[in-house]
Amino acid sequence: MCKGLAALPHSCLERAKEIKTKLGTLLQKPDTTIDFIIPYPDKPEKPVKTQKPSPEEALQWRDSLEKLLQNNYGLASFKGFLKSEFSEENIEFWIACEDYKKIKSPIKMAEKAKKIYEEFIQTEAPKEVNIDHFTKAMTMKNLVEPSPSSFDMAQKRIHALMEKDSLPRFIRSEFYQELIK
Repeated sequence: MCKGLAALPHSCLERAKEIKTKLGTLLQKPDTTIDFIIPYPDKPEKPVKTQKPSPEEALQWRDSLEKLLQNNYGLASFKGFLKSEFSEENIEFWIACEDYKKIKSPIKMAEKAKKIYEEFIQTEAPKEVNIDHFTKAMTMKNLVEPSPSSFDMAQKRIHALMEKDSLPRFIRSEFYQELIK
């Protein structure tokens, strides 16, 4: 583990410079080791206890992605459906943005912003979401000074995409059809 600036391997320094260029966060004092904070892994998620919705409740999901996302069973079902279609990056990005908005610490917010950017936004990210160039550019600009609304534009685009494209396919799925019987 890196103890100080002198102990950092060349690749760590290069990565730190790259991060500074891309996000411009946490680097107001470039001569200190605070700029090279090594993030700790997120706490493992506790499984959410979910109760199967009534057919009437599940029927409401047809008209509102918001209602589906607010229901733990609906969210888990939708996520499982998207995973079966190899398109779970959209819901994972949406969830990451929701979690990000709850962060109060500026340092933790910057760390989470970097993680979301690298996982979902940057070109050829492992789970790159499909957003237009303008939205990507605005999101990157917002990350210079991370705030709870940094990902709002991108999250709204992905929400609209899921509502227009993924939700209708989910509604036609056998799993959903069984829920509303």
